[in-house]
Parts: sequence; structure tokens; C-alpha cells
Amino acid sequence: MGKAGEKQKRKPKLTDKRQSERFKETAREVGADASSEAFERAMSQLAPPRTPKSKGPPARD
Repeated sequence: MGKAGEKQKRKPKLTDKRQSERFKETAREVGADASSEAFERAMSQLAPPRTPKSKGPPARD
């Protein structure tokens, strides 16, 4: 925190093209996949889809 009346320095924007390219290159090296199919497959293993629950008490005859 700065002193009263002083302007704070702005943080630089995170638009560094070199950093973006390094990120993409690293993702390729580790085998990251950009398809939604791979995402859905991973999510189904982590959290299987919920089964619908019945609403209300069971019907009496």
C-alpha cells in the first residue's frame, strides 16, 4: 500500500504474446487436448452424471 495521496502503480496487462506461445507449446508437450470430447470424457470419470431423483413420496394404492 502506498502513502495517502500517491497513485498506485498499475499492474501490467497479461497479454504477453511470448508467454501465450510458451503456454501453448507446453500444453502440446504434455499432450493437452483442445477438443470438447476429451473434456467430457475426463469429466465423466471425475463426476458421473446424476440420476434423476423422484419427486415427492411414493404413491399409495
